Amino acid sequence: METVSDLELESGEPLQLPAILDLKAAAPLASALMARRGADITIGAGEVQRLGGQCLQVLLSAAASWREDQQVMRFESASAEFRTALELFGVSSDLLFQEESVA
Repeated sequence: METVSDLELESGEPLQLPAILDLKAAAPLASALMARRGADITIGAGEVQRLGGQCLQVLLSAAASWREDQQVMRFESASAEFRTALELFGVSSDLLFQEESVA
């Protein structure tokens, strides 16, 4: 199983989220996002099966940072589980999805 810490930070490559975004994934996710700050980013959320509160906080903080920096954060093919978790947390997709790619 791939984890956030296993992700390579190739410039221009989408950041693929792992299936399980739990407490253990929060710090590596924050590090992976911060390493890409200052440029547009595409995040692949198609494999996400479980989204925990800490990783949601990291993603919301990153979305706010990207907006502040006037950079684009877009999500590719967010899984149904990812979208359902957002709904359960009461998070409007507008807070997270600046742009979404369906590819």
